Amino acid sequence: MTHPNTAVIERFYQAFQRRDAEAMAACYAPDVIFSDPVFGELRGDEARDMWRMLVSRAQEFTLMFSDVSADDRGGSARWIASYLFSQTGRRVVNRIEAQFVLRDGLIVGHRDRFDLWRWAAQALGAKGALLGWAPFVQNAIRSQAKRGLTAWRAKAANENR
Repeated sequence: MTHPNTAVIERFYQAFQRRDAEAMAACYAPDVIFSDPVFGELRGDEARDMWRMLVSRAQEFTLMFSDVSADDRGGSARWIASYLFSQTGRRVVNRIEAQFVLRDGLIVGHRDRFDLWRWAAQALGAKGALLGWAPFVQNAIRSQAKRGLTAWRAKAANENR
C-alpha cells in the first residue's frame, strides 16, 4: 500500500507534465526550501517562481517520473526532463534524483540531484563537454541562472502592478 504522502509528489510531477506552474506551486509549503546544482538554494516564492519561469520558457518539453515513494516525513522520486535549452537551442535530457521533506501534506524541502557536467555538455555543447567539470564553469552556470531568475521575477512583479 502506498503512503498518502506519495500523492503530493505525484501531483507535483503531473502538474509539471502539464506545465502548470501554479499547481506545482500549490504543492509547496509557504516556507519551502528547494535546491539543485544549477540554482543552488531557493526559498519560498523564489522556488515557486523558478518553476514558473522554467515552465513559461519550456520548449519541446516532456517529463517522465517514476519510483515515487514517501513516508510520514519525506519521499523521493526519479524524473527525466527533455527540452530545448533556450539559450543555445540544444536538446537536453536531464536525469534527476529528487528527495523531499513533507509536512501536513505539502513539500517543505525539495532537493534535486543531477550531473551538472553532463547537463553542461548537452546544454552548452563542446565548451560544456570540455570544461563543464571545472568549478569556474559551474559557478558561471549558477550565476547566470540566478541572474535570469532575478530578472524574470522583476519583470513578473512589474507586469503585476
